[in-house]
Amino acid sequence: PSFGFLFDIDGVLVRGKTPIPAARAAFRKLVNPQGQFVVPVVFVTNAGNCLRQKKADQLSHLLGVPISQDQVMMSHSPLRMFKRYHEKCVLVSGQGPLLDIARDLGFCRPITIDALREKRPLLDAVDHDRRPNVLSPSAVELPKIEAVVLFGEPVRWETSLQLIIDVLLTSGYPGNPYGQESYPHIPVLACNMDLMWVAEAQSPRFGHGTFMVCLENIYKKITGKELQYEALMGKPSRLTYQYAEHLIRAQALQRSWEQPIHTLYAVGDNLMTDVYGANLYNRYLQSSRQGRSPRLQATVSAGRGPATLPRDEEMGPGWEQELAAAAAARCRSVLVCTGVYDPRPRDSRTDAAFHGHRDFRFDPALVEPDHIVPDVDAAVDLVFQLENF
Repeated sequence: PSFGFLFDIDGVLVRGKTPIPAARAAFRKLVNPQGQFVVPVVFVTNAGNCLRQKKADQLSHLLGVPISQDQVMMSHSPLRMFKRYHEKCVLVSGQGPLLDIARDLGFCRPITIDALREKRPLLDAVDHDRRPNVLSPSAVELPKIEAVVLFGEPVRWETSLQLIIDVLLTSGYPGNPYGQESYPHIPVLACNMDLMWVAEAQSPRFGHGTFMVCLENIYKKITGKELQYEALMGKPSRLTYQYAEHLIRAQALQRSWEQPIHTLYAVGDNLMTDVYGANLYNRYLQSSRQGRSPRLQATVSAGRGPATLPRDEEMGPGWEQELAAAAAARCRSVLVCTGVYDPRPRDSRTDAAFHGHRDFRFDPALVEPDHIVPDVDAAVDLVFQLENF
């Protein structure tokens, strides 16, 4: 094969925990009788609430084919490359086994929102029933928090919003009075910018991007300044697609497929993440082939300017060599109608709303899919036809 698939999961293969019927039919066409994939496949999800192995196990059960963790890319996977933060004390926000996820990515000193709340109980005051009975601040010593890592939407938004703001406005010493010299604030690294996603409900649900909108606006309302991101990861960032292409090439190498992978087909349900990201990466590939070779960016940022990959000496052996040289010629966006995207005509006023993240500029061409199909099974059929495979 000279092509590979990048599959989104929510809205393409499942809705919440319910499989989409077309998914199993699609994947029967992608494996041989021995259960081996006949083309390289990577699952690129903006979810970040579990380890890769758990997601691979879930997909194996769902699709009826064996999936390895090396085929799964979570929104937080590129954090493995940000080694300059791995030895620092970082506050992590989200759901699931946060400490296990953080340590698997290389972080040695993570602290969760719940652990911080336990050590500084007076900070969480919105829920009157959860307020502590003690009237004096906790005397428990805490190391300085040197960065904030947002894995995904938390459960108690008011607690996470309050404590993250406290950390940012005290330069990493929550419990201290807010400081005047806390700007620019300590680094914030965020995964998954999806404003909405689809589960079993009829309408899309809040995603981590909605939580980030709240955090950004609270910070600006209090300080009058913009919250800045050191890096934004997950679709639609180019870093995510570069990393996914690295995984595609690794699969081809493992199977001893000698033909280069020229085309990536990104199958998703969300115009603002899946389509925008695939088209943005396609522009990057075109620029690279024309010799312009733009510096790989984790984000198009309105804060400190583009957040780039770590410098060579801050990355592990081989990462720069493997990730910096994009080998594919093109990335094609394939939109399915089983998730966030609704093919029915809508009021043009609602269509005009940009659901992408604040730091990504709106470009109508980037949300125009190369192909629109009913479901993932039709997407596989289309690609096989285009590739004469």
